[in-house]
Amino acid sequence: MEATADLWAPVRTAFGWVHQAAHILGLEDTPGAVIRTKLGGLLGAMRRHRKGVGDLATGVDHFVKVSRSYWPNLFACYDTPDLPRTNNDLEQAFGSHRYHERRATGRKVASPALVVRGAARLVAGLATRRREITAADLAGADRDRWQQLRAELEERRQRRVERRRFRRDPEEYLKTLEDKLLQSGLLSSVLSN
Repeated sequence: MEATADLWAPVRTAFGWVHQAAHILGLEDTPGAVIRTKLGGLLGAMRRHRKGVGDLATGVDHFVKVSRSYWPNLFACYDTPDLPRTNNDLEQAFGSHRYHERRATGRKVASPALVVRGAARLVAGLATRRREITAADLAGADRDRWQQLRAELEERRQRRVERRRFRRDPEEYLKTLEDKLLQSGLLSSVLSN
C-alpha cells in the first residue's frame, strides 16, 4: 500500500467526479434544466482540474467528451414523465411491446410491420399500456401531422415493396424501369442532345 500511496489520490479524485455525476443524473423529481446546470458545472470543473488526476486526465477528457456528445438528448427523461431513463428501461419497454404483439398476433417472432410502421405502432402500443386512450384524445390529434405520418409510412412501405420486387426478379424489374423510361420520353430528349 505504501508503495502505491501516491497513485491513490488521483484515483479518489477521478472516482469522486464520476460518482458525483452519477448522483446528479440519478436525482428524482428534478427538472432537466437543474440537472443540466449541475452536470455542466461538474464537467467544467473536471476539465479545469484535470491535471490534478495525473495519468487519468485522458480518461477524464474522454468522460467529458462523451458526456458533451450526448448533451442534446441527455435530459429529455427529466422533462418527460414516464420516459425510460436508462438503456435497460428502454430495452424493457421495446421487449414488452414485442411480447404483447406476439401474443396478440400469435406470431413467434416480431411482426415485420413493426419495422415499417414502428413510428406509429410502437408509440401507440406503449401509450395504451400507460393509460386508456379515449375518443377525446383522438379528436384532439393534429390532422396535418397525422396525414404527414401516414404519407411517410406509406413511402417506407412502398420502398420495401420495390426492394422485394427487385430481389424476386431483377431482370423483370429492370426491364419495367427501362420501359417506363422509354415511355416518358426522357431518354429520347437526352439522346437527341
